[in-house]
Amino acid sequence: MNSPCYSVAMDLGVCQLRNFSISFLSSLLGTETSSVKLDNSSSGASVVAIDNKIEQAMDLVKSHLMYAVREEVEVLKEQIKELIERNSQLEQENNLLKNLASPEQLAQFQAQVQSGSPPPSSTQGPPAPLAAQNSGPSA
Repeated sequence: MNSPCYSVAMDLGVCQLRNFSISFLSSLLGTETSSVKLDNSSSGASVVAIDNKIEQAMDLVKSHLMYAVREEVEVLKEQIKELIERNSQLEQENNLLKNLASPEQLAQFQAQVQSGSPPPSSTQGPPAPLAAQNSGPSA
């Protein structure tokens, strides 16, 4: 690979790029560098051989990418399934809480949502109307 291709700097850069490409493709395809050679006359056979190696490398990359994409799709499908189940569970819980809440509590919650203020923290205990409702005699 250290044989000079051309005397013009531009042609030398092209030659070095070809040598790099061949080395890269050879390592990618797992072949020995000596088995992929360019003759400096750029004959049709060597161009076809390079094209074939490039096509093989592209096919290999494509198959690896397709495999990775398929794996990612499966992971995402599983996440979507879990999120749908979680959403359903939360909707059921929300409906239950709506049914158990008094009209005053619902109005207070709507006012908090519209004003943008955060709802009371659950660590402080239930809100005052709920505490008064639960502390009285049950009907």
